[in-house]
Amino acid sequence: MAIEKIIVLGADLTSRYSLENYLRRCRYDVASASTIAVARAFLGKDNFDAIFLDLKLSDGDGTDFLKEIQMRPQKPLAVITAGSGSIESAVECIKNGAFDYLIRPFSDEQIGITLRKAEEFVRLIRVNRLLSQDTEESEHNLLGNSQDMENLQQLIRKVARTHATVLIQGESGTGKEAIARALFRQSPRARAPFIKVNCAAIPENLIESEFFGHEKGAFTGAVNKREGRFELAHGGTILLDEISEISPALQAKLLRVLQEREFERVGGSRTIKVDVRVIATTNRNLEQSVERKEFRQDLFFRLNVVPVFVSPLRERREDVLLLKREFMQRFSRRHGINIKGITDEARQTLLNHSWPGNVRELQNVIERAVILCGDNGMLEMEHLGLTVSNPPPPSSAAIGLATARAFPQTSGHIGGFPSLAEIEKHHILAALNHCQGNRTHAAKLLEVSIRTLRNKLHEYNGTTPASQDERVEV
Repeated sequence: MAIEKIIVLGADLTSRYSLENYLRRCRYDVASASTIAVARAFLGKDNFDAIFLDLKLSDGDGTDFLKEIQMRPQKPLAVITAGSGSIESAVECIKNGAFDYLIRPFSDEQIGITLRKAEEFVRLIRVNRLLSQDTEESEHNLLGNSQDMENLQQLIRKVARTHATVLIQGESGTGKEAIARALFRQSPRARAPFIKVNCAAIPENLIESEFFGHEKGAFTGAVNKREGRFELAHGGTILLDEISEISPALQAKLLRVLQEREFERVGGSRTIKVDVRVIATTNRNLEQSVERKEFRQDLFFRLNVVPVFVSPLRERREDVLLLKREFMQRFSRRHGINIKGITDEARQTLLNHSWPGNVRELQNVIERAVILCGDNGMLEMEHLGLTVSNPPPPSSAAIGLATARAFPQTSGHIGGFPSLAEIEKHHILAALNHCQGNRTHAAKLLEVSIRTLRNKLHEYNGTTPASQDERVEV
């Protein structure tokens, strides 16, 4: 709820009690004041979200008090209630900061409409403080004509129209946030808030407050009530970026939110219900984190309703030149530099580089090259700043050959040569190691199904006394 605490200020006892009773039935926290002095005392002790303000009061003019309210750092939304009024009076009050102007007698329906408009207005104000505008950078991270990118685009279109929780996994710089934004923009919630929480950037002692908000006085420095990101994302989507970085204690509280869609603010006892779609990202293998007891298994299952894996740029090299062209055009416009093209040597260097920083690294390399480009408008090798041109990753056949060569020809094997089963095992483990434990990518590299790979790994862990180096967590 964007509005919780309301002051009703009015000299007419009957009208004031009637309004107070309606607001309390709507579960608002109401403070009753018959004079400006009492209302001023309330505002001095606590923060209020709204005030219903009568213009005619025994100890002053309501219009003057309205102006005083607007000078407060935490000013409540003001709704004027007048026994009679004119267009001139309404215009003056609106100019002085009033949100609405009601003339008595008004119905409960009129009050309800005003409150709904006020709720939406306050929520939008608070959401806009957090919203970061979509940038063209996020768009280009999804560019690509590789099969991986085509499959990813199809998955986004299919998943976006649902309300399912999505877990996006991939290396740093692969564009996980861009995928989350694409899911949001193509979803039924596209006109609602999109709130991002960078779990890795917020200190551990503050992240619970960032998630769920806090009440005034909940801890040292909590001088005002504050809504959390989940509350501000109500009706929309929340992105939990780098979800693997949150503490085990907060994981338990987050699990409840995913299950029940409710929580309490830090220092508060009131349960707040929200309707949000959750998208989480991580650059870690969460299955391995679960095995190491670093991440709750039940939370992983709640997040992993729809898993999305983003391939690193080195596995989709056909996208490098397309991204390069887009980045060249963008930074050429941004920096006012006329770029005509790129030399063959520089182009080949881009194709051969392993891109450990993925799309983000490519973006930075191209921007640097554009800035350092000479008067001829051609991007050359020295402009890239890539001192080492790494070859493409080894093929499946190359991995198999290296694996076979790793076996010494001893009398322990028939004819001095390892069995096919032993070669297969080492071949699979070598591929898995090359893919940094990502079974989906390893299965693709081996050209087998993920089910086949999983069964093989279970077989190795269950029946083979693997060494510490060979054991694979499944």
